[in-house]
Amino acid sequence: MSKSHTFIIFVLLLGFLLINQSAFIVRQGDQTMVLQFGKPVAQYTEPGLKFKTPFTQQVKVFPQKIQSIDPEPEEVILSDQKRLVVDTFARYRIHNMLKFNNSLSNTQQAEAQLDNIINSTARAVLGTVTLEDLLSAKRDEIMGKIRDEANDAVKEDKGVEIVDVRIIRADLPDQTLEAVYKSMIAARQQEAAKYRGEGAGNAQATKSDADKQRTIIMADANKQAQILRGEGEAEATKIYAEAFKKDPDFYAFYRTMQAYRESLSGDNTTMILAPEGDFFKYFKDADGMPGRQ
Repeated sequence: MSKSHTFIIFVLLLGFLLINQSAFIVRQGDQTMVLQFGKPVAQYTEPGLKFKTPFTQQVKVFPQKIQSIDPEPEEVILSDQKRLVVDTFARYRIHNMLKFNNSLSNTQQAEAQLDNIINSTARAVLGTVTLEDLLSAKRDEIMGKIRDEANDAVKEDKGVEIVDVRIIRADLPDQTLEAVYKSMIAARQQEAAKYRGEGAGNAQATKSDADKQRTIIMADANKQAQILRGEGEAEATKIYAEAFKKDPDFYAFYRTMQAYRESLSGDNTTMILAPEGDFFKYFKDADGMPGRQ
């Protein structure tokens, strides 16, 4: 190979190396910073072909799209002294490459610091709310407050904007879960005992009222029976009196027959009376002697 050919090949290789070292592409979804001896000299956010000084300048790439982080679950104490294990999820984006590079350097370090910031902010905010608030419609407001306060801590100094924070799950710690279950069971049992007591009281009141009504009805019935019985006896006495007036002998005979029926109704009735008495006057025979029964 001649020297001219060697020189051409060398020039081509050198040109390729220079082009390779000076040209770079900013891809869609990325943003780049050009550094010279560690100091930023240019920033690019639009995609396309860009150039830099070869060998003395380097390109650092940062994601432009929104990134997700999932901090470790954290135990927090609410304002009503309830303990919860809260699992959060957050999304952030780099809005200032220069501040981000100076304070956090790369996404790994950024996410480690953001984990701590979001967890500490969540503890502070949740420490001012109750469990009822966290389980109600105020939940979105609470998550927004965590996002805003975490943003205040990172947006200006670290070049990062936290766009969203979500509470994925809030569970009771294992050591208190059983105690809570027992408390819930006791509360339900107490409520059931209350209902049973109210039911027994209502039943007793109903029974007492029924007994009272029964007593009143029976008293009224007895009163009416006594009145009717008295009226009947008075009517019977009147009828007897009228009959006595019409035929005294028949009335005396009828009353005596009633006395015989009532006195001699038993199967083994024995009566010891003087035979000359009026009680046996209808048992006397034609000779005037009492008959035998």
